[in-house]
Amino acid sequence: MENVLMHTHFVLVLNSNCRESKSRNSVFRKPFAKFRSLTTQICYASFHPLPSLTHTVSDSKHKTLLVENYHLHESLRTLLAKLEEEDSCPLHILTQDGDWSKDHFWAVVKFLKNASRFTQILQVFDVWKNIEKSRISEFNYNKIISLLCEEGMMENALSALKEMKIQGLKPSLDTYNPIIHGLSIEGKFSDALHYFDEMKESGLEPGTETYDGLIRAYGKFQMYDEIVKCVKNMELDGCSPDHITYNILIQEYSRAGLLPRIEKLYQRMLSKRMHLQSSTLVAMLEAYTTFEMVEKMEKFYRKLLNSKTRLKDDLIRKLAEVYIKNYMYSRLEDLGLDLCSAFGESNLVWCLRLLSYACLLSKKGMDIIVREMQHAKANWNVTFTNIIMLAYVKMRDFKHLRILLSQLPIYQVKPDIITIGILFDANRIGFDGSGALETWRRMGYLYRVVEMKTDSLVLTTFGKGHFLKSCEEVYSSLHPEDREKKTWTYYDLIALLSKHTGSVDCMKPR
Repeated sequence: MENVLMHTHFVLVLNSNCRESKSRNSVFRKPFAKFRSLTTQICYASFHPLPSLTHTVSDSKHKTLLVENYHLHESLRTLLAKLEEEDSCPLHILTQDGDWSKDHFWAVVKFLKNASRFTQILQVFDVWKNIEKSRISEFNYNKIISLLCEEGMMENALSALKEMKIQGLKPSLDTYNPIIHGLSIEGKFSDALHYFDEMKESGLEPGTETYDGLIRAYGKFQMYDEIVKCVKNMELDGCSPDHITYNILIQEYSRAGLLPRIEKLYQRMLSKRMHLQSSTLVAMLEAYTTFEMVEKMEKFYRKLLNSKTRLKDDLIRKLAEVYIKNYMYSRLEDLGLDLCSAFGESNLVWCLRLLSYACLLSKKGMDIIVREMQHAKANWNVTFTNIIMLAYVKMRDFKHLRILLSQLPIYQVKPDIITIGILFDANRIGFDGSGALETWRRMGYLYRVVEMKTDSLVLTTFGKGHFLKSCEEVYSSLHPEDREKKTWTYYDLIALLSKHTGSVDCMKPR
């Protein structure tokens, strides 16, 4: 009995302390239920009573909403299943169903858009909006017009605009902008400017978005003087170009290679502390790469790398080509390491690093890269093999060339036209490649269709070689019908070259 009284006294004291703690605005944290003692649970219960009737009602409403959402999703799934049936007609389905909710209608529109059934969108919209007159709204018309303009269905979009006016609805900027942009992107600038003027006459002032669409369209058709006029008109209308406008201008001028304009706009953006989009940095990088302006090229490459913007492989190859043309072979290794650090290993990264040492004719450097590839468990391909083989031929290192040729089956690498060419070119300078060619014949490689799977950077670096140039000359001398009437294999190509030049007789497979 004494123990019970002591325990009760302890609980009352603990409750009193908890209340005092609460009065001092301290935070009473809910203990983790798994480790809550009996005493703590009693104290916790004093501050957290059981859910009231209000909570019960709230839970009931929540369950009702869940049930409603479930039925909504089920009905949407059923509707979309009907649309997916072959030769389905949305108008017929709408007639059967009687009506669709707003969610159902726009789900149907999205489905028809993805299926490129745009004429059916207009048909369904005409019927659906007339079921309930409140649906004849500016919002619904704007969405339909915008969708049609995105898909280049300008005649339908203009018909919808005309009908919108007949219904007594007043078009807004959200109505006119897609139409102006859609017409201008098709090169119909006179029509676009007609609606631009109509918009202004109706009391609507064009915004930056209106002008931005025109600038993009002028850029597409290389109408750079019109871009300048458009910007001046924009400023005269009291519409100051914003950071989006500047980004568009730099992108369009970059594609045209108008470097002075790019520099001027770039400096203006810096002075105004405007945000430079990654797509703009990419456009500037492409422009400087095209003109082989190495210093500026590297500057913007670094900016993109720091921003973690992933560059497309074609742009990376353009950067590498600039380094190769300027004999900056060590930069290929730096480029590969940078890309590997930022985005991870890839075939292009290994290609760049191998090329760097192959161009420098460094066997030690190539061996280091090969060991790194083995450690990373990178799969070998014909590009890697051809790079190393080309370096061996340049160095006249026939011993290692022979070893590598013998290892191709181990690496599961099948020769392409570049590999065949390397072998024949090596034979011209003293290498005996007849054994490798015979092996390829026995393995059936020579009877495969001619293809080139080697990365284009390899040809940029080492050139085509004598064999490949000879093949192109002989092949182009044939009558078009003779070229196209058969599927060319490596065996056919070697035989053709031997017949016309006789330079490969000693290597011709038997």
